[in-house]
Amino acid sequence: MVLKTLTVALAQQEFAVGDIPGNTEKVLLVAQQAMDAGARVVVYPELTLTGYPPEDLLLRASLTTRVDQAIAALCNARLPVYLVVGYPFRQGDLLFNRMAVIFEGKLLCTYDKQHLPNYQVFDERRYFTPGDTTCVVDIDGFSCGLTICEDIWFDQPALDARAAGADVLLNINGSPYHMGRDGQRRERVAAVAQATSLAIVYVNHVYGQDELVFDGGSMAADARGIQHNSPVFTGSLDVIDLVKSDQGVQISRGTPRPVLEPLDEVYQALKRGLKDYVNRNGFPGVVLGLSGGIDSGLSLAIAVDALGKDRVHAVMMPFAYTSQMSVDDARTEADALGVQYTELPIADLYHASLETLSPVLKDLPPDVTEQNLQARIRGLLLMAISNKTGYMVLTTGNKSEMAVGYATLYGDMCGGYNVLKDVPKMLVFELSRHRNLEAPVIPQRVIDRPPSAELAPDQKDDDSLPPYEILDAIIQAYVESDLSAEAIVAMGFDKDVVYRVIGLIDRSEYKRQQAPEGVRITPRGFGRDRRYPITHGWKPGI
Repeated sequence: MVLKTLTVALAQQEFAVGDIPGNTEKVLLVAQQAMDAGARVVVYPELTLTGYPPEDLLLRASLTTRVDQAIAALCNARLPVYLVVGYPFRQGDLLFNRMAVIFEGKLLCTYDKQHLPNYQVFDERRYFTPGDTTCVVDIDGFSCGLTICEDIWFDQPALDARAAGADVLLNINGSPYHMGRDGQRRERVAAVAQATSLAIVYVNHVYGQDELVFDGGSMAADARGIQHNSPVFTGSLDVIDLVKSDQGVQISRGTPRPVLEPLDEVYQALKRGLKDYVNRNGFPGVVLGLSGGIDSGLSLAIAVDALGKDRVHAVMMPFAYTSQMSVDDARTEADALGVQYTELPIADLYHASLETLSPVLKDLPPDVTEQNLQARIRGLLLMAISNKTGYMVLTTGNKSEMAVGYATLYGDMCGGYNVLKDVPKMLVFELSRHRNLEAPVIPQRVIDRPPSAELAPDQKDDDSLPPYEILDAIIQAYVESDLSAEAIVAMGFDKDVVYRVIGLIDRSEYKRQQAPEGVRITPRGFGRDRRYPITHGWKPGI
């Protein structure tokens, strides 16, 4: 027998970090849309008013004033709908990650996040003090417990809410994407709902924020499992019903959506990260060096898919070691995607540079210096185009190259953003094949031929590096899993190769810390979640 029904809107929306007035305005706008759809409750993501993560904006004294003004504006609106919002709250010297329920101008209940994540990309203990109080609020006869993000990954907050009489759990989130994360969230939320018999409403952010991508995937679950999931990588305002009966609270009117295939998921994350970085920072478009190789070809495809062909400029900069095949393939890629394409040969600049340097270099034998000079001339030209047009330079190196320093500082590393920064080389191949299923924009021979930087005659990547399938596995073990050299050797890899690769990774830290931002897609990228010293005496081993 149905006793009550409560209509809830899951406000999976884009909120801009730091734009407190704009975010407040969006809360009110979305609330009106939710009311028009019949909702009685609107649940927004974690730190709704500041966006997530606000980082050291939280240290600014004026932030409290702006947040207070925002809360006052939400209350003064006196909307006849329950607003569940997140914001930072200062009490004396302490700062809390707070959520509140606001109804008709009144602050009905507040809850402070109890479990503050301090791992990978999270640094909440730098700013926040953990809460220690359970909050359960009555909303039209439904007892709603409040929790925030990390709280759902621990048993106690949900159990405490249940013990306090809750039959519904509202969980607001700032949970960034990495491969497999959506499945992990779904599994955890379903497990908590089944273990506690609570109906759970889980709402997440959706936008790119520097290296992070928030993929949405908001959901609702009850003891039967996931009954609703919102789309990923796009904003939505989904409406569900909570139905109370003799059997407890269940979800109705939910929409179970299919889960993306892994390669689709990664590609969407890369698109979203690049699109929001370019647009939110006010760049009119991007310019990139198109070499005719697979990395720049995939970067070009992602850029066009994210921004549109009219906002992408591809520049081929051939030299004596650039094969005609590479020039032809670059033209083919640019034509297939319909972008502006320019060829700027660099031979004259290269020889002029050597002539200028001759007083210093004339008696020294050629080495990698001459190779790096080619890359740096290309970086010079791209930055000049960027300065003149406002287009941001998009770098094209992958995670495997960044790991071992197979890139030229102030050369091919020169730019504002790197969409492949956290994409291992073998995944670059997979994503290229995947993109070609939609339309053949990367020539098959680009995918099939041995990778080369083409900075020296007949140069191949495997002249300098182990095969990428081996290299990527060692990088994953050492960087993402923190395994020791000996542990990696015990997995079956050659000892000399392992020690050589680890040595390259450690010695290249100074390069990586000068590299541009890039989309994080793995559990540990080369960004805020790997903070390695540049200067150290650590030696690989056990």
